[in-house]
Amino acid sequence: MQVQFLGCGDAFGSGGRFNTCFMVSGEECRFLIDCGASSMIAMRRYQVDPNSIGTVFLTHLHGDHFGGLPFMILDAQLMSKRSEPLTIVGPESTEKRLHEAMEVLFPGSSGIAWRFELNIEEFRGEKPWRRDPFTVSPYRVKHDCGAPPYALRIECEGRTITYTGDTEWVEALVPAAHEADLFIAEAYFSDKKVKFHLDLETLVGRLGEIRPKRLVLTHMSPEMLEQLSGIRHETAEDGLTLEI
Repeated sequence: MQVQFLGCGDAFGSGGRFNTCFMVSGEECRFLIDCGASSMIAMRRYQVDPNSIGTVFLTHLHGDHFGGLPFMILDAQLMSKRSEPLTIVGPESTEKRLHEAMEVLFPGSSGIAWRFELNIEEFRGEKPWRRDPFTVSPYRVKHDCGAPPYALRIECEGRTITYTGDTEWVEALVPAAHEADLFIAEAYFSDKKVKFHLDLETLVGRLGEIRPKRLVLTHMSPEMLEQLSGIRHETAEDGLTLEI
């Protein structure tokens, strides 16, 4: 299974990085974890066919994590001429928030008769979402975004990928990422403690309990990007591709 970081930046483009968007490609599937506002630009840069993506899983409903969906959906309709179904799975109120975003950005667009099957589904609390070949377990985290935020533990084709989303430390991150093949974790600051975001010092202090097989840090602030050469853990960058 292959994971490509199409975007690994924060909301503000720190370091010239694209908003969060991770593409996972397996034998039976290709899906996105989050689809931030710049995601269509990133797909074009890295020559990713958006029609090849069957499912998008959303951690939370901030623009740098779901704001690319109106552009992706309209591209599917008008440019890429999508014919295969597209499924979007996100927190409660995803359908309403997506409708509102489309109307703000492209008035009248949410009422279009789509040329392809568009399915919008929502997590029901922390109940796992299952659809062959996926089992996705959402774990409630702490990040103020107007809808429930989640860390996602995604099991597919014998591999487990966990992404924290944006969150300050919560105990749910331990079971969410326990022995995951790949743990993608926010590390917004090195040791500075702030509400709603995770710092590296706190994360590292709990890795002994989590025991991920591989850890990659993402969503870093300008302060963290300045310290990249001194960080001993693996860090994401736009375009980075991993095999797990």
